[in-house]
This record gives sequence, structure tokens and C-alpha cells, in this order.
Amino acid sequence: MSVEKAAKKVTGPVKAGSENKTEQAKKAASTAPEKAPATKKATPAKPATAKRAGTAAASKTAPSKTAPSKTVASKAAASKTAPSKAVASKAAASKTAAAPKSPPRAESHTALVRRARRIDRELAEIYPYAHPELDFENSFQLLVATVLSAQTTDLRVNQTTPALFAKYPTPEDLAAANPEEVEEILRPTGFFRAKTRSVIGLSKALSEEFGGEVPGRLEDLVKLPGVGRKTAFVVLGNAFGRPGITVDTHFQRLVHRWQWTAEKDPDKIEAAIGGLFPKSDWTMLSHHVIFHGRRICHARKPACGACPIAPLCPAYGEGETDPEKARKLLKYEKGGFPGQRLSPPQAYLDAGGIPAPPLGAG
Repeated sequence: MSVEKAAKKVTGPVKAGSENKTEQAKKAASTAPEKAPATKKATPAKPATAKRAGTAAASKTAPSKTAPSKTVASKAAASKTAPSKAVASKAAASKTAAAPKSPPRAESHTALVRRARRIDRELAEIYPYAHPELDFENSFQLLVATVLSAQTTDLRVNQTTPALFAKYPTPEDLAAANPEEVEEILRPTGFFRAKTRSVIGLSKALSEEFGGEVPGRLEDLVKLPGVGRKTAFVVLGNAFGRPGITVDTHFQRLVHRWQWTAEKDPDKIEAAIGGLFPKSDWTMLSHHVIFHGRRICHARKPACGACPIAPLCPAYGEGETDPEKARKLLKYEKGGFPGQRLSPPQAYLDAGGIPAPPLGAG
């Protein structure tokens, strides 16, 4: 029994110890939730430490990487900026040069009409003596002279036709002429063989179909050899008093510079400009524009600095803008030089115009 008692005595403390241990475990379990948040809060500290370490590492390595990157970026920016500026300047220059080939943006038809008519009014004051610059005494002479003026100057035609009309004064005379003799007279005008065929051909047509008279209708004139709309309107406007627009090289150039139209075909230009002016103004409008193109607004070197309508011109600056240099570019009466007609109108002479010299007079 003593052994059992002894065993009980031994097991007794053991149970007590186990109970103590159990209670301690329970207490630890109960206190664990309170410590767990601290553990959770502490765990994010490791990434923060990593971030700090990374930041420190980055701060150490930053000087070596940042300086070259900024330099490269600045060089790249400079390399991109310089070409872009050059391209922009070239684009601006190209736009400036192409501006006269199209009408101003957002300009209404009414505004265009007003602008165009104002320019014509100014030209009428500058050239009150404007006239056809071919010498003629009748419709037949004007018709022949206009056909001969192709690919040459009015001056050369005016120096040539006196001999032609002295020998062949009527359509019947020229129709029966020896082509070789006519060619010799017309040689100074250039393309003399083709022009000889045209003037003899139209003379035959006038003699056979119109009784030796020049017809006063557009549809009849354009059927004659060598006669197109431009020639027909010159004859109708100046020999018959019937309005017409003469679209020659000067007229085309100036209406494009003034941005009255962007059309290229002469017939379309004629229609477009005709819509901007009253029909009664067409003939004199043609004279005003052509006079200005021959004297001031030249094809290669327009005298912008000496142009009275410069404030109204969209193409101002295409030519010489220095007034003194521009004045040296003026031609005919505006520059103090002889004109193109050997027998100009009195109004031209009264305005200071000088007759052209005869052929061979220098």
C-alpha cells in the first residue's frame, strides 16, 4: 500500500503541473490575438526596409545614370528641335510662295467681288489711257494683227504690219497673195510660215463666206483659221464695241496673283472673272490688267515697291520691294521708255507716252 500511496503522491504533483501547464497554454492562447496584430504590423517593415535599401541603392547609382540620360535627352531634344524648326520654316516659305495660286480662305463671293472691283477702279485711275496696243485702222487689220501677235510682242507686230497692209490692204488682196512673199514680210514676227497660212486662210474665208467683211459674232470669228476666243474678244471689244475678256499671259498671271481665281484653263478663267464684273466693264478691265502686267507686275521681277496697288495685292513681296530698285524695273511710259504702238492714241501721248520706233530704226 505504501507503494500505491507513494505512486499517488507522485502522480498528484504531476497532474497539478500539467494543469498549470494547461492553464499557461490557455493564457498564451488568449494573449496570442493581442500579439498577432503586432506581428502583422511588424511584417510590413521588411518591405519598407527593402524599399529603403532600394532607395539607398538607387541614390547611390543615380548620379551615374541620371547625368548621361539628361545629356542624351537634351541632345535628342536639340536634334529633334533643329530639324523641326527647319521643316517649319521651309513649310512656311512654301506656303508663302503658293499663296497666290488659290483664293483667300473664308473669303465670300461678295467680298471677292468687292475686292476685285476695287483693284480695277484703282487701275482705271493709274491707266486712264489704257487701249489695245496693236496699231489698226479697221476690223480686218486688227484681226490680222492679233493673229500675228501670238508668240511675239505687240511692238514687233506693229513694226511689221505697215508693210503687210500697204501691199495687201483688203481680205481679197491677202487671199490672192503669194505665200512666199507674205512669209518674207512676216519673218520678223516668228513662226512666219504658220502665220502666213493663217492670215491667207482667214482672208479667203472672209472673202468667200462673209463678203470680205469681218463678222461681228463670236461664233463666226472662231471658225476662221488661226482665230480663237482670245483673238475674237480682242476684235469684238475694240472693233465692234462688244464686251469681251481677253485672257492672255499677262491677264492669267495677274488674276492668279490677286487670287481672283485658281482656274488654269483660259476659258474657265474667262468665265470666273466675267462673274466678278458687269459685262460692260469686260473690255476695259482687260486693258487695265494687261497694261499693269506689262509695265509693273512683270512675270519674273514684279516692281512691288513701285506698285500703286501694293496695299491691295495678296502677292506683295514676290518682287522687288525697295522703291528705288523697283522704279528701275518699270517699263514703257511708267519708266520713261517708248511704248509698243507706232501710232498710239492721243490720250496716251498726253499722259507722257512715247511712240514706238519703226522697224529698223533701233
